Order: sequence, then C-alpha cells, then structure tokens
Amino acid sequence: MKITNKSQALNLIEPSYLASLSSLLWIGLYYLPVGGALLRLILPLPIALLHLRRGSKVAFDGIIIQILLLIILMGPVRGPLFMFPYGLLSFWLGWCWYKRKSWWYSWFSGIMIGTFGFVVRVFALSILVGENLWILISRASYGLLEKFALILDINWNPSLTLIQIVAILLVVFQEFIYVLTIHVIAYSVFPKLNSSIPNPPYKISRLVDLNL
Repeated sequence: MKITNKSQALNLIEPSYLASLSSLLWIGLYYLPVGGALLRLILPLPIALLHLRRGSKVAFDGIIIQILLLIILMGPVRGPLFMFPYGLLSFWLGWCWYKRKSWWYSWFSGIMIGTFGFVVRVFALSILVGENLWILISRASYGLLEKFALILDINWNPSLTLIQIVAILLVVFQEFIYVLTIHVIAYSVFPKLNSSIPNPPYKISRLVDLNL
C-alpha cells in the first residue's frame, strides 16, 4: 500500500504502538505478582484512545494486531483471553466515546460487557487449569452472607441459589466500580493526549472532576 499523506501513516503506526502497549500491559497483568489492580485500570485505555483518535476501522485493526501478537507471545489460549473482558470493553468504550454517547449509556452497557467477559474468562481459565474457579467466587458470596447473618444475629443457612445470585451481584458490582473508574481516568488523562470523551452527567460531575 502506498502512503500518500500523514493521516495514512498514522493509521499504520498508531495501531501498532498502542496494540503493543496494551499487549505489554496484559502480559504484565498475567505474569507479574504485583500491580495487578493498576494494570487492570490502564489495560482498556490504549485501544479506546486509538478508537477516539483514528475511528472504528483502525481500532479494529489494533485489536487484531494485539490478538495476533499475544498469540505469538503467550499461545493460542492465554493470548486471546485478553478479549474477555478487556478487549471487548476497550473497543466498546472507545466506540461510545467516539460517537459521543452519554456516560450512562457507555457505563451501564460497559457493565454488561464486563460481566459477560468476566464470566467467559473464569470459564476458560477453569478449563485451562482443570478446576472450577467459580467456586472461589461462590465462597466469597457465602462468606458475605455468613457475615450478614452474624451481624443480624440469626441462624441462617443460605440456599445454593441465593449464594449464586449474590456471587453474580458481586461480579456486577465489581464491574460497576471498574467501568466508572475507567471513565474517570479517561476523562482526566485523554485531554492531555489531544483526545477527549463526553462530559460526565451533572449528577456525577463533581465526583469525577479530579482537576489533574
């Protein structure tokens, strides 16, 4: 392909650099014993920034580059796990911000995508390690219900159905906080990179105004 202008050159260069950055973050999240929480917050931002700067087609190219790179570096199973939920979430949030959708729309749809991706990742990792990892979340759910019963000083044995419902609610709550935090970081940082996302709703504008 013959490059005739600066925009075409950037459409080739930026996906490569930002996809590589996101890949390094994913490798760090997967292998490093520390810094996982910070890496999780940063991980969706490179592709979302690419989407804002170059549009959906270039962002999709960036996702493909990243998947191929991770398959080479981590193998055909661990590499594509980036998509669940981080890859899906980064592309979706980038699209919402590129189309100037409201925070309510990108936030709550992001929660659904994040929850779906989390469940898929747990299922895939369970197959990979040969152990049902959902049990860990169920144990956390049971522990929460047990503490609730102790606070109320009641003798209560929650049903398996209730334990699973609370486990799902815990995942949803985690994504609720996670997606909102991504919005706050992007709103504060992206203007310094000559990009911006829509302004937050009035009800939460004071919460996200960090004055960075």
